[in-house]
Formats: sequence, structure tokens, C-alpha cells
Amino acid sequence: MRYSDFDQRLAALGALPVHRGRVLRVWLKGQPLDTGTRRRSAEHFLPLALRDAVPALTAELDGLARVQSEHAGNDGSRLLVELADGQMVESVLLPRDGLCVSTQVGCAVGCRFCMTGKSGLIRQVTSMEILAQVVLARRLRAVKKVVFMGMGEPAHNLDNVLEAIDLLGAEGDIGHKNLVFSTVGDRRVFETLPQQRIKPALALSLHTTKASLREHLLPRAPKISPEELIELGEKYARDTDYPIQYQWTLLKGVNDGDDELDALVRLLKGKFGVLNVIPFNSLEGDDYQRPDAERIREIVRNLHGRGVLTKIRNSAGQDVDGGCGQLRARAVGAEQVVQLRRMRTAKPGAVQDTTIRV
Repeated sequence: MRYSDFDQRLAALGALPVHRGRVLRVWLKGQPLDTGTRRRSAEHFLPLALRDAVPALTAELDGLARVQSEHAGNDGSRLLVELADGQMVESVLLPRDGLCVSTQVGCAVGCRFCMTGKSGLIRQVTSMEILAQVVLARRLRAVKKVVFMGMGEPAHNLDNVLEAIDLLGAEGDIGHKNLVFSTVGDRRVFETLPQQRIKPALALSLHTTKASLREHLLPRAPKISPEELIELGEKYARDTDYPIQYQWTLLKGVNDGDDELDALVRLLKGKFGVLNVIPFNSLEGDDYQRPDAERIREIVRNLHGRGVLTKIRNSAGQDVDGGCGQLRARAVGAEQVVQLRRMRTAKPGAVQDTTIRV
């Protein structure tokens, strides 16, 4: 279901724009559809045909997505969400009233270090299914920030994602820069986002300064060089007056060398952005490993001291074996292909989510 479909349903029930806007706003807050206004109850505000249809509409909306399981962790709860057709995606309740939502079932980019990418793309998540993830979360706690960083590549589902962003920014009580569009980089994003009524913050998956290595790590991402990606990001940041978040998954022996740090300083120093280094969420038997904790801190100190604002961001849910795509993989039996169980023994000197200040 797209929002336009739902809006047409309401119109067919005699709902005027003021009524349809009211129904959308209360739903996005996680409230009953027939919630009245401050001054008038629903029976004195909504058309009779719409009031009579509220139970059926509520059941249909509730059927868009439901929480199949919740996995509480130190950095927030990860939700395994079942969609109406039985497919599953993941949402994450982040600290400071944030929420990470999924935009696709699976992903076509095929990043070699990402569990979601191992499944390939199964289908798109509609705008109403994206919004339903927000509604589910708001029924659990407050949500003041939504990041489109869960399963999927938002640029490959652009119409649905932009519709969800527009509705959350216009009717969902989310500040425009508290809507974060994360992408591996697609020229359509840089052409389309500046034209939108709601211009979200942008997070760009960089991961390396070497074009050939990036093509290897992100095999089906658009062929945009790191230099061009940063140039496009810088223009969007300056035009919207909000910094870019550059994402860098740290892979031991792959992209954590001093040559990468020197190139990052050359490319990012003076740019309107912040570099988020994300230590790889190591899985037993996987092809990659995270650098040692001391090396991670050394990288951040090095970059920060040379003029590149750098933060460490651990992938949410690692302490419950719930990094991106892991819960869904277990639910659909993919553990037979990739061993998901990680060593649960806490390692001394584990890196926390922080900024190194020098």
C-alpha cells in the first residue's frame, strides 16, 4: 500500500483534506484513528462513513507490520518486524529517541561485509510499510528521529522512501534534519533530494578512498569514485546547510591502513561533514574482522588531530547478535549458510560510541 492508495480510500469515504490529514497524523503518532481534536470528539468531526469504517481501516493498517520479536540490547532494542505477506525486516530503537527503519526486504547492492546483502533483493518496502515501522516504535516509546539505515538501499526504492520522508516531515512531527537518508551513493539521489519539500540529512557510505577497492566491497553500487561522491555530498551539505555523515565500516587489513588515513585527510579536511567509523560486526567464519580496539582509537585520534571530525559508531545490536540483517537471517534459516553466533565473551577494552577529543 502506498499512501496515495490509503488517501484515496479515505476520500471515497467522504473525508475532506482536513479529515484525511487528521487521520494520518493520529496514526503516525500511534493513536487510534478516531482520536478527536482538542475541542471536538471524532463523532463531531469525522464524516459518518469514515467513522463507521474505522475498525476495518485500523485492522488493515495494523496488518501492514507487526512486531514478531523484540531483542533488547545495551544500545537499544532491535525489532524483527513481520509484514503482511510474511516477509520480515528489522527496525532498531536507538538511543535519544531515534529509530532506524528498513526500506527493502534484502538488498541488491551486495556489500561483502553486510549480512543483509547476502540475501539479495526480495522486494521493495512500500511507503506505508515504512511509516508502519515508525508507528510500531511510537507505540513503544517516543520517536523524534528516523534514520533510513536499516535493511535495503533507499536509493533503490526512491519513490516510497521520499514519500515516507515527506509525510514524516510534514505530518509526523519529525524535524527535517532528524530524517537521515543513508545511501551508497546514486546520482539520482543528488538530483532528486534538492527538489523535495522535505530535504533530509544525508549519510553516504564511503568505506574506502580507493575506487577499485570500493567496487570490490560494494559490487553492485553505482560506479561513483570516492572523490566524486564526496564532491556531490559537499554540494548537498552546503546547499542544505547541514553536514554530511560519511560512513566507514572498518575492516582489519582492508581499509584501516595509514594510506587510507592520509587519503581521508586529503579528501575530507575542510569539508562540511563528519566521518563515522563503524568497527565491523565480526561473525565467526566470515571473511572480515574488526581491527583491534587500540587501532580503532588510534585511527580516530589520527584523523581528528589532522582536522577530520571523526566519531566511532558501533553497529546497533551487536551484544544480542542483532547486527543489521542477523535477526532476519536467523528467522528465515540463513544460519545454515552463514554462522551467526559470535563469541559472547566480552573483550577487554571494547570500543564505545564516542568522539575522541584531542
